Amino acid sequence: METTDPPASLLCREVRDRNGRVYRVGESAGELTGRGRIWMTVLPWLGMTGVACAGYAFLAAQATLGGARPWGGGVLWPAGLWAAALAGAARWSGRRRENGPLSARAAVTAGAFATLLGCLALALTPGVPVVRLGSALVGGAGAGLVHATCLTLPGKWWPERRGGPTAFVASGLAFGAVPYLPGLAGWPAADAGQRTVLAAAGAGACLAVAAAARLLRDPPKNWWPPHTDPLRAPAARGGHESNLPAVRHYTAEAAVRAPALWLLGLCLLGAAGTTALGLRGLAHDGSGPEAGGGLAWAVVAGGAAAAGAGALSDRLGRRRTLAATCLLLGAAQFGAAAAGRPDGVPLLVCCATATGLAGVAVLGLVTALAADHFGENHHASVYGLLAGAWLLPAAVVGTGTGAVGRDPHGALLLAGCTGLACAVPALFLKAPGRPSARRIVPNPHPLGEEMA
Repeated sequence: METTDPPASLLCREVRDRNGRVYRVGESAGELTGRGRIWMTVLPWLGMTGVACAGYAFLAAQATLGGARPWGGGVLWPAGLWAAALAGAARWSGRRRENGPLSARAAVTAGAFATLLGCLALALTPGVPVVRLGSALVGGAGAGLVHATCLTLPGKWWPERRGGPTAFVASGLAFGAVPYLPGLAGWPAADAGQRTVLAAAGAGACLAVAAAARLLRDPPKNWWPPHTDPLRAPAARGGHESNLPAVRHYTAEAAVRAPALWLLGLCLLGAAGTTALGLRGLAHDGSGPEAGGGLAWAVVAGGAAAAGAGALSDRLGRRRTLAATCLLLGAAQFGAAAAGRPDGVPLLVCCATATGLAGVAVLGLVTALAADHFGENHHASVYGLLAGAWLLPAAVVGTGTGAVGRDPHGALLLAGCTGLACAVPALFLKAPGRPSARRIVPNPHPLGEEMA
């Protein structure tokens, strides 16, 4: 793996904590890369925003094909293949970045051009089913390379307070939808014209991602910023006492055997399902087409504000913030179900904003918690195991669009129950290898022995 290995002139030392974990302290981000580590947050955000924009363009172009092509049913099957390819590529790229020669720059660059190829293929030969299949697989795989790399990179450069930077990068998923919001998108009416414009938008976004990738770097193994002491309590560093570093760096194979990974997966799965069901229910709530544009803007605005939840988790504790965010996500669906009438548009807008905020924030918080529990050295491959939990509900709910349209109220109620339920796994999260604070240590000199 290509990292920012420092020159011999830079001095560093290895610090070992009581659990035996090693921290490499001494080199600053500026000495390693020639620029501040804030760049390793802004550039991944640009990559996430660009690949999200290209992904929305791809799905919108698929929708223009509708039932006029052999693959009837709109975007259902292509979207499912795209999501499956994204999850598979995220898992593959994570392993190659940790154990092989694939660098962050190479992964994002390859992902950008693979996504570009998928968009162009769909625009040039849209009527061939094999092309639609190939464009979904290639475009999804490219998006997976960018997604997994950009979302996990900030946690390596900000190990002492990774919640805010990681959630900020995750907010790129919402910013990528801005060009397609009502009032901004002036697509041509004809299908062919739409596909051309959408392909051009996807191509431009992919080129921007490739440009941002040129400056991406991974830090050295075990790297820790020099201005903070890794052996001091998080509260002394300005964070919350529950945000402790991982006991050691777990590989993906070791992480699978830990209950914490499965709880994180369940929480992410439930939150993604709630978000997908909630958005479908909001789209069919019967509040009138005049509210559709406002709801879309509200969802995107909420997603863009998700970075605030990540920064809050650095101060209040990651697990506590995750549970509260899931509760907010569930409560927003019940609020939307209660406000599904023409005079309830203001409440619907508030609920849509909360849905966007909480849905994106959960992704950032779970990603940060995975690094908190399993370490940074194998963070990308561990996240690759969780990527499918975020994408599976979207594909399943997408195939059930007709059912949601027939009963949007029921869909919102189901989404609300799911959101409340996904807060339960967050309450039982515990980092592997760390003893519980409530564990009672037996007395080495029992009273009976002293009396004898």
